[in-house]
Amino acid sequence: MFRMEEKIMSKKMYKSKNDKMICGVCGGIAEYFGIDATIVRLIFAFLGLVSVGVIFYIIAAIVMPNPEY
Repeated sequence: MFRMEEKIMSKKMYKSKNDKMICGVCGGIAEYFGIDATIVRLIFAFLGLVSVGVIFYIIAAIVMPNPEY
């Protein structure tokens, strides 16, 4: 179990270079958690209706680094 924690701690979240529509934030989050980007986009769309999603997306687009490769 310790190795799993070590692997998770060394993993970084980046904007997606391949799966992006606007800035690559949803694609990057999906790659990090190993899920489909469409699911993340639907969650952001739902949160956008509540207006929290738009603010979170803008902050994430500014804070998340671009991929190093």
